[in-house]
Amino acid sequence: MSLNIPIVPRTDLTDADVNKICDVIRECGFGLHKYLGPGFREKAYERGMIHRMQKAGLVVRVQPAVKIFDEDGTELLEEIMDLIVEDVLILELKAVRETSSTDVAQLLGYLKASKFRHGLLINFGAPKFYIKKYVL
Repeated sequence: MSLNIPIVPRTDLTDADVNKICDVIRECGFGLHKYLGPGFREKAYERGMIHRMQKAGLVVRVQPAVKIFDEDGTELLEEIMDLIVEDVLILELKAVRETSSTDVAQLLGYLKASKFRHGLLINFGAPKFYIKKYVL
C-alpha cells in the first residue's frame, strides 16, 4: 500500500524497457482474466493483478498519490491512481462491459497532468480481455 508519498515518474528506462514491462503486465492480465472471467468487481481484478505482477518481479504501487501540474509547472493537487508499475506506467483498471471515451480521457488526462509518458487501460469486465497502451 502507498503511504501517499507522491510518485515521480522514472526517466531512466527506454521505450523498449517499458514495452518489456508491458508484456509482463499483459501476460498477468490475460492469465487473470482467463482464470476469473468477467463478473467481479474491479477490486478483485486489482488485487489479482497486484499479486501476479509482484510474483513476476514487478514493483507495484497501490493507489499512489501522483502530483498533478498545470501547464506552467504549478502543482495543482495530488490525484490517487489505481496502480503504478515500476514508477513508469500508470495502470487504469476497469471492470465494465465496454470501455468508453471517458475512460480513455481519464487515463490520458492522468498522463498529461502527472508527466508520466506511459499508461495502460485494462478492462476485465467484458468476455474478451482488453488492454491498450497509451504513450504521450
